[in-house]
Amino acid sequence: MEGAVLSRTGFRRAVAACQHPAKRRVAQQPRRFFATPTDAQGRDEITPAPEVRLTNDPDQFSRSSTHADTPSAPSASRARGQSNRNTVANGRQYRPRDGGGGSGTGSAPDLRRLRIAPASPSYFTATPKYTDDLLMLSALHRRHQLLPILPPGQAPRVAWKTIDQYKTELAEPVRAKMYGVLVQLLKRLNYIHPSLLPEEVATALQGFKREVQPHLNVPKPVPVSQYGVAVAVGRRKSASATVHLVEGTGEVVINGKSLSEYFGRLHDRESCVWALKATARLDKYNMWVVTDGGGTTGQAEAIMLGVGRALLALEPDLKMAVRRAGAITRNPKRVERKKPGKLKARKMPTWVKR
Repeated sequence: MEGAVLSRTGFRRAVAACQHPAKRRVAQQPRRFFATPTDAQGRDEITPAPEVRLTNDPDQFSRSSTHADTPSAPSASRARGQSNRNTVANGRQYRPRDGGGGSGTGSAPDLRRLRIAPASPSYFTATPKYTDDLLMLSALHRRHQLLPILPPGQAPRVAWKTIDQYKTELAEPVRAKMYGVLVQLLKRLNYIHPSLLPEEVATALQGFKREVQPHLNVPKPVPVSQYGVAVAVGRRKSASATVHLVEGTGEVVINGKSLSEYFGRLHDRESCVWALKATARLDKYNMWVVTDGGGTTGQAEAIMLGVGRALLALEPDLKMAVRRAGAITRNPKRVERKKPGKLKARKMPTWVKR
């Protein structure tokens, strides 16, 4: 049997010698590393590996083999393993973790083994705060989707935050499409009947509303004195006019002058009394006006706005007629500023080739 093993080994060596040196491989491992004993290797020479005792020491297996536990002295190895848990190795002191074989509840946690867990599961997304808001609103909608809702078009008027305000608040790159999905959920939750609106939904909606709701801005009422005089203010461009309107015969006084004396253009005269003309009230009211600033066109349209507001204070039922005439709508247009290098706001100087 031994001769057969030797012949087989010699044949393998001969084959390996004929191969390329780079492709050679070890022909035969030393017999002392064989797990299965051969005839030439005695079975008594095989001994089991020493017992491994796991500890909380991270450098347990990086030390030399002299510190390893041997089966000949189990009591000494246990004593060394117990003492190594609180000894200083490589300049650091190791203490057992809670439940790691130490004293238990009285031991302090090993700070080197602690890991800081993120507070939100969306921490590793590109927009964690937006994702948290989306998941929160989706959960509220899923939880309260069976509550009765208002008919279409009868939900409370709410001005939600703009996408720029939301991006500034979160400091995250939120896209318009992503914010649109958020607004759709907000509108759906806003349709829940106010008498059955849960507290958590109301709190969530409040966080997405603007600080100032535009539809809640109610204009100040035009005062009417005890003598029946309505005083209103109108503005256009840089001109302003204070209009006093009272029942009379149709007289008009502007800065101490009559209408025809103050305005030379026919269009400016018609603009001043346009609210009275559109409602057939030219010969029913007297008005005197104090105006300043701007030019003739700006002052004429400022007077028109002031007359329209004063007329509504005396006759509120004329609101639709005055609005259709355009006499109570503030015109926000102003003169565009002049730009450097140009003759006016947009006019360029004449280009000369030479």
